[in-house]
Amino acid sequence: MEETEVVVIGAGQAGLSSAYFLRRFGYEPVVLDAAEGPGGAWRHRSPSLTMDKVHGIFDLPGVHREPGVDALRPAVEAVPAYYAAYEERMGLDVVRPVRVESVRRGEDGLLVVGTDAGEWSAPAVVNATGTWTRPYWPYYPGAAGFQGRQLHYAGYRGPAEFAGRRVVVVGGGASAMHVLSEIAGVAAATAWVTRRPPVFRDDDFGEDARREAVALVEERVRAGLPPQSVVSVTGLGYSTVVREALAKGALDRLPMFHHLTGDGVAWQDGRRLAADTIVWATGFRSALDHLAPLRLREPGGGIKVDGTQVVKEPALQLVGYGPSASTIGANRAGRAAARNVRRHLTARSARP
Repeated sequence: MEETEVVVIGAGQAGLSSAYFLRRFGYEPVVLDAAEGPGGAWRHRSPSLTMDKVHGIFDLPGVHREPGVDALRPAVEAVPAYYAAYEERMGLDVVRPVRVESVRRGEDGLLVVGTDAGEWSAPAVVNATGTWTRPYWPYYPGAAGFQGRQLHYAGYRGPAEFAGRRVVVVGGGASAMHVLSEIAGVAAATAWVTRRPPVFRDDDFGEDARREAVALVEERVRAGLPPQSVVSVTGLGYSTVVREALAKGALDRLPMFHHLTGDGVAWQDGRRLAADTIVWATGFRSALDHLAPLRLREPGGGIKVDGTQVVKEPALQLVGYGPSASTIGANRAGRAAARNVRRHLTARSARP
């Protein structure tokens, strides 16, 4: 077992931001990352998602990225390259590929991080595992009997494979907009269904509005409820992909269907729609199974967090959870987590 001051789990934006601020405060965190290389979830995005279509990429702390330089470059290439250069420039100690399997309480208030490459113990852990590895597939009756193809947005790799297909896209967020903007005009037919009517926002969504959106998501995690996505409280701005989907006539929204049939979907009023492909652009859940030994879940199903501080475990910070699961909040969360770690370790060292 290796001992260290701080372990950061995950090297996406929230993890790298946390590591940066921890180093600013004089710590040398060990960053464990499950991927083969830098980039976090961006390593797995569709090659058709170019940087000009991305919902938003915020600079990592300390290194400015010139806007528009990589506009037509696939995000799956541009963002990992940016993260790789950042890790090297900042001298961050990222150990990969290392898959974290568990975090448990050890002796003397330490947390023990168990991985497929051994164990690390530390008096403070920052968890930044994000959501990409936990795609959410909602259950609807008849799903098992549907004869066509079903895929989650996590498996979407561009429009070519949908040529001539009749496609139903489920979901009201940026992922659904991306899919619809690309497959409309390629697929034989598209339909867009959502549980709630979408809310389109036509303002510039400045800094104050972003902070308000993050605060709304924070209210839920502070109460121990499962977090909502930031997009669910911000609405949809008129981004590049939204404008493209509108221009192609792909945003004629239908209410959520009641069940799937063998050859499509159906509503309770008897309406039916033939389809041979369902794309579930239904979001992701927080990847926190490795924290189960700590028994952090509240009766409401979430983990109670004050800022980034886990209420039930003062040695643990959660970033990339709730409001910081978006690039809007990741850097701010990294700074807050580092401050909390400093406070926790200072109090610990002062104990008699």
